[in-house]
Amino acid sequence: MKYTCTIEINAPLEKVVSLWSNEKYFKEWQDGFESIKLLTGTPETQGATSRIILDGQQRIELIETILLANLPEEKIARYEHIHMTNTQASRFEALANSRTRYTSEVEYIKFNGLMIKLMAKLFPSKFKAQSQKWMDQFKAFVENIDD
Repeated sequence: MKYTCTIEINAPLEKVVSLWSNEKYFKEWQDGFESIKLLTGTPETQGATSRIILDGQQRIELIETILLANLPEEKIARYEHIHMTNTQASRFEALANSRTRYTSEVEYIKFNGLMIKLMAKLFPSKFKAQSQKWMDQFKAFVENIDD
């Protein structure tokens, strides 16, 4: 399963990428974000791995591996969970009038277990909706934060 979400943010590229990549702000726009802990490598560099904990309706542990670190243009990472593995390419493009286009390309490459396979097959829009929700929340956060 593969999908793309895009949003335009009323802020310059440098500000958008700085806020997006700063761990201290993750709780501001990612529902359920609890923590991120570096496991190996140097933060935000290719090959680095981190443990991410989300605690919403259920506790979720993800292992993030950075596949490409080329900010402010893009970051590509793999996320592994007990029930699924996906990659996410996050891209940023400067637009006119100090605006930024943020695009997220997500591809689920592995599902483990019957229930998650059924969810992906029957309700693929739920996965995209969650990604778009976080992007919408990020846009609101960026546009309302004081510099």
